[in-house]
Amino acid sequence: MTSLQKASDDLPKTGEQRVAEAKRLMAVATMAARTVEAPLMAAFRSDMEVDYKRDLHDIVTVHDKNAEITIRNIILENEPNSAILGEEGGQIGDGDIRWYVDPIDGTANFASGFAFWCVSIAAVRNDSVVAGVVFDPVANALFSADLEHSYLNGEIIRSKAADDERRATLITGYPVSRDFRLDGREIALSRLGDLVDTFSTVRRPGSAALSIAHVAAGFVDVAAGFGVNSWDVAAAILILKNAGGRYEPLTLGKVPPGSPDFMCPGYVATGSGGDYPTLNRIAREISSARIGKLLASNGAA
Repeated sequence: MTSLQKASDDLPKTGEQRVAEAKRLMAVATMAARTVEAPLMAAFRSDMEVDYKRDLHDIVTVHDKNAEITIRNIILENEPNSAILGEEGGQIGDGDIRWYVDPIDGTANFASGFAFWCVSIAAVRNDSVVAGVVFDPVANALFSADLEHSYLNGEIIRSKAADDERRATLITGYPVSRDFRLDGREIALSRLGDLVDTFSTVRRPGSAALSIAHVAAGFVDVAAGFGVNSWDVAAAILILKNAGGRYEPLTLGKVPPGSPDFMCPGYVATGSGGDYPTLNRIAREISSARIGKLLASNGAA
């Protein structure tokens, strides 16, 4: 056993033990993310082949798969009491600590040479995220969190946001082609127009994990998404919350009410001090409309 390992039957019972476990799991996640830094940076902006999953908007590369294998092996070596859910490889193991791993969040950016992508690793116990890492190798920015604080390259961070949406910067991927299908093209574009008219700046750089981490660090004011997976956001949610930001999960009718935040496919992530009624209205309209459509289709069936 290494110094990062822990016997699988040594379950934490006190607050002090839970904090110590979270710090150790954060260290494991940091080790795993740093280990894949060199091969990913060597591949970035190189001539690489891409493949597609669901459609031409859903890119995957061999580098995603190789990085996930490396991360999985490091986690299992240092924390055998683990179950790992990765974007590319599905679930491995059945331990008490569940890991949500996205080896490259923002693969389309990675493949095209656009420097907005990251490695995202979260540790979950009893449906609560207890440790997380979002690592941007290009900027050498390692966002992390345990049960006490959030950090950027080891320094404690606090979020901050403009109090007026007219002076705020919003990161969102909405709308994409999936949103056109679900919400209607005209409605989705009208909502985007409202956001562009209202916010000082609207950006669409991709990578939910890195977007939320930027809100946690106070680099942007708010981020929103309506089609994310658990491995995209689990680590970033803890980083944001510990930094004083707010995370509103949206079920979009895809998961039961009361599901853990990181299982919900929609979100609004707001920095401390921000209050953005236009975005909140649009986000809730999207969620309510999609829930209504699913209920109607289930009733018709």
